[in-house]
Amino acid sequence: MFQSNLLPILILTPIVGIFLLFLIPSSNQVALKMTSLLFSLLTFVFSLWLWILFDESTSKFQFQVSYDWFSTSNVSATLGVDGISLFLVLLTTFLIPLCLLVSWESIKHSVKEYLVCFLLLESLLILIFVVLDLVLFYVFFESVLLPMFIMIGVWGSRERKIRAAYMLFLYTLLGSLFMLVAIMCIYFEAGTTDLQTLLTVDFGERRELLLWLAFFVSFAVKVPMLPFHIWLPEAHVEAPTAGSVLLAGVLLKLGGYGLIRFSLGMFPDASSFFSPLVFTMSILAIIYTSLTTLRQIDLKRIIAYSSVAHMNYVTIGIFSQNIQGLQGSILLMLSHGIVSSALFMCIGVLYDRHKTRLIHYYSGLCQVMPVFATLFMVFIMANLSLPSTSSFVGEFLVLVGIFSSNTTVAFLATTGIILGAAYSLWLYNRVIFGSLKLNFASSFEDVTRREVYMLMPLVLLTFLMGIYPSLFLDPMYTSLSTYVGNLK
Repeated sequence: MFQSNLLPILILTPIVGIFLLFLIPSSNQVALKMTSLLFSLLTFVFSLWLWILFDESTSKFQFQVSYDWFSTSNVSATLGVDGISLFLVLLTTFLIPLCLLVSWESIKHSVKEYLVCFLLLESLLILIFVVLDLVLFYVFFESVLLPMFIMIGVWGSRERKIRAAYMLFLYTLLGSLFMLVAIMCIYFEAGTTDLQTLLTVDFGERRELLLWLAFFVSFAVKVPMLPFHIWLPEAHVEAPTAGSVLLAGVLLKLGGYGLIRFSLGMFPDASSFFSPLVFTMSILAIIYTSLTTLRQIDLKRIIAYSSVAHMNYVTIGIFSQNIQGLQGSILLMLSHGIVSSALFMCIGVLYDRHKTRLIHYYSGLCQVMPVFATLFMVFIMANLSLPSTSSFVGEFLVLVGIFSSNTTVAFLATTGIILGAAYSLWLYNRVIFGSLKLNFASSFEDVTRREVYMLMPLVLLTFLMGIYPSLFLDPMYTSLSTYVGNLK
């Protein structure tokens, strides 16, 4: 009984937490924070059961539940998990409690509303990864914009926060309108929006190419790919630290997930046809954003632009048309969700102490914050894909996958690794080493116990994925093999 209803329980647990938050007075901030943290941890525990009970030997969707709420329109609320979505659900439930810990001291006003936004986002993000109907996927895909729009606009850090919130909303909304038109065409053509049925439908060569383009524009904005990336650095800079963590950790993964699930799944021939276009856009994005990262002076912008470069490695792996590239792309998405989130948390630690993110104000922190310097070093090394860290395995598999299909793309993609090492080491050197700026030394106390609690799980997971990647690669292998078989 528990196993058959695990997904509804997983989705409803944050919703129950929201109802309880409404019953607690806004003045009792400790109770509000503890309640939201408890329900987010409870959701994470339930998601671990997905992993424990998951059957690696089958490519079929597991833990399926179906509700025929729209039976007259042939649209059903079917939920299910396979090897592609399993770890993205786990990543979501893992990061939400850490986001709440990040916000424990920094959010001073409208605390209840802030916590409600996070629990609502958690439930919507889980629904995106487990729903197996195109119409409902689109609804939840767009619904996450509202909590993020409010989060950046209300709890953002600077006067440009309203502009950043609108950029996030309009860029992603306008891109998704193409997907909405494509979904309507699919419904009138196939008579259903059920994903499992559509995976077997032949749309015809010309129509498949047009549908692929419509879906691609929507997901390319979300990744983001060049030239749709403008909204991301702006949103990251203005968002609160926890908002940046969730944006980098999970929301960017919606684009990669959509490309695998829908572009490869429903339109395999079009995916092969357009792969040179994707490779070109990805290589340009990797080189351009890596070079742009080198000239940034805002700590958040440095990590934001590096995120664009790393996520475009993901798109290269997705369209490499082999199992190594696909496995590497998902593992790199998970790694980026961990490492980039950790880097934003580290920047949040500095911002909480000094209220600035301009790199000119930081130097010589190893003298006053040795524990922070050590933790920051781990994530910087992971960001430049040092062996034994999670990013190394993901990028290595992506490069192996693309090398077997296109050596030129593989060669150009490696330039991103060199540039990544340059901006990562330069950032660390400027912040941690050098002469201590005595005017600000009194502000820089080392990490607190709460900050260690939120960073240490990320350290452990970074090394676990780098040293024992088969723990994550094996469950996704069978599901991805089916997609690769369709491409061939």
